[in-house]
Amino acid sequence: MSESSSSKETCPAQDSFRTRAIHVGNELDPATGAVVPPIHLASTFRQPGAGVWGEFDYSRSGNPTRTNLQKTLASLEGGCGALAFSSGMAAIHCVTMLLSSGDHVVAGCDLYGGAYRLLHKICNRSGIGVTLVDMTDVDQVQAAINDNTKLIWAETIGNPRLSIPDLSALTAIARPKKILTGVDNTFGTPALCRPLEQGMDIVMHSATKYLGGHSDCLGGTLAVADPKLFDELYYVQNATGAVLDPLSCFLVSRGLKTLDLRVRAQSETALQLALWLQDHPQVKSVLYPGLPSHPQHDRAGKTLQGGFGAMLTFELDGTLQQTARVCESTRLFHLAVSLGAVESLIEQPATMSHASYDAADRVKFGITDGLIRLSVGLESFEDLRDDLANAIRSA
Repeated sequence: MSESSSSKETCPAQDSFRTRAIHVGNELDPATGAVVPPIHLASTFRQPGAGVWGEFDYSRSGNPTRTNLQKTLASLEGGCGALAFSSGMAAIHCVTMLLSSGDHVVAGCDLYGGAYRLLHKICNRSGIGVTLVDMTDVDQVQAAINDNTKLIWAETIGNPRLSIPDLSALTAIARPKKILTGVDNTFGTPALCRPLEQGMDIVMHSATKYLGGHSDCLGGTLAVADPKLFDELYYVQNATGAVLDPLSCFLVSRGLKTLDLRVRAQSETALQLALWLQDHPQVKSVLYPGLPSHPQHDRAGKTLQGGFGAMLTFELDGTLQQTARVCESTRLFHLAVSLGAVESLIEQPATMSHASYDAADRVKFGITDGLIRLSVGLESFEDLRDDLANAIRSA
């Protein structure tokens, strides 16, 4: 069963983002009147006749719970359709499977470590080349494009140095050359940024992070504005089978209902922490789009609406071991990879989220031994500030 028709339904334009997050894809259950749709765990569905297909036939191809989530996502992203995957990396992998041997990808150097690994150590096996550039420098992007470039892959807010590319400029470069554009909007979330509205072809999320929001499910999503592209991506997903299970779909749908509230509150606390950290005597630098010192602060104010995100990176003037001790000394910030949940997390990119980078590339792209990445949760600013102060002091 193709999920094209069911996942392309949208909500009336007059309803706000927050309202659509609660109601689209969460319509009353017609059988019982339940205000929360049931979870459909069935793997297969009885058909009306041999060779006559109902709306659903097999859960890899389509599942009512997954379809509900995809309806919500398509509405929030402003797209014609959305797809839910078993992980964020499965979603990115689906995009790369649109490419052929000999094709070339231009990607940002401020890039999640898992995406770096996929492009450099998996896609290369199929003869797909990749060039990493500073996505904030349009001239660098233009110079990296060659005749076989088929995809430009960016991040709304780069990981881990929080760079902010000009998405409209990227689409202006790509469209005349018929190059596909995709962007990882995990850090930005659709609550703050909707890249399809800025002309991007594909927007991706690790739903494990802010969309789910509670560190209790693994998932990924893609959303697009073009029906033909949606059908191509759906074909790949159905053929390869990396779909999100019904229970995880339910958890992400539940998380979306509070996404707007959570992200805005977390962003406010992240800004407070950034302002405090930039005056700390042991902190070498702070990278946060909401600070006037951020290289793309003005662009961030235009790209992100209602907040600057809840990810914060700062650098200590210390060794790898000293930085690790700070990360290991916090009480409220859990030392863990991932991000975007209600609890705050701390990690050392050089040894954790970006350990898959080649050592030379870590140095080249500014992933230093002193770099620390924070995912700011919903705890109070004062408690998080004191936790960081104690950890820095004790290390």
